[in-house]
Amino acid sequence: MAHRKPHLPEKTCQACGRPFAWRKKWARDWENVRYCSDACRTGRHSAATGVARKDGGR
Repeated sequence: MAHRKPHLPEKTCQACGRPFAWRKKWARDWENVRYCSDACRTGRHSAATGVARKDGGR
């Protein structure tokens, strides 16, 4: 790996509770990003277990 990106802003996913970092595709809309993935956004994680898990399903 050539270099790391240690200074990217982070948020916590509202569905799974895991932290996720800024991505270039979210640059224009970072203030409104609330979920780490499409699966969390559509509720696929919580539908499988009945409850959103704070430990990410591990």
